[in-house]
Amino acid sequence: MPVPTLVLLPGLACDERLWQAQLPALPAALATRVTDTHMRHDCIEDMAAAVLRENDGPLLLCGASMGGMIAMEVARQAPDRIAGLALLGTNAQPESPETYQLRADAIELFEQGNLRDVLEPNVAFAFHPKQADDAALVQLYLKIVLDAGAGQLIRQNRALMRRPDQRQHLPNVRCPVLVMCGENDLLTPPPMSREIAALVPGAVLRWVPECGHMLTMEKPRFVNAVLGNWLQQFVMAA
Repeated sequence: MPVPTLVLLPGLACDERLWQAQLPALPAALATRVTDTHMRHDCIEDMAAAVLRENDGPLLLCGASMGGMIAMEVARQAPDRIAGLALLGTNAQPESPETYQLRADAIELFEQGNLRDVLEPNVAFAFHPKQADDAALVQLYLKIVLDAGAGQLIRQNRALMRRPDQRQHLPNVRCPVLVMCGENDLLTPPPMSREIAALVPGAVLRWVPECGHMLTMEKPRFVNAVLGNWLQQFVMAA
């Protein structure tokens, strides 16, 4: 069996910097790349289709937040191509009416050019209080999102607002699945990860202690250890 390509899928308005602590620690035997399909397409389904077009052979998908939503859609579109799924701080549900309205309100402000005014007071909610006190960490995340710009924030939020419900498809997943979530994630709270793990046969569920939504940045050593150990099964099988 050929070694699968490991594709890392960033979250909303994020790029390869979301994975900067993981990239050096991932198994060298795996060809690894960070996709930016979320930056180039207007809906989750098209983002997922682009992942399939742009990466040959069997795929290992590791997605954080919105990236996890795209990964689940890739698995729905081409289950035979997927060797494994790692879903970090994500949600299989469609948009709730409450969050839909929050995004719609934010989009209106983004269209007025009020990026920093909207983002700066809210970025700390993505972190556990201990990491929210780390100014350098929070500022790095803010810079990543600001660098994406208003156009990307608008497009990607709109994609999330009309994302598909993946819960009906998850019981059909037959590849190994790792679900990870920060114990104190306020944006995709633990019940959402618990739901995913319950729906996927044989899924492994791991909680990241003293961690919010940004687990790859907040607790890189813990995430690297869990993810690295889980990925070894694919190296050994090749």
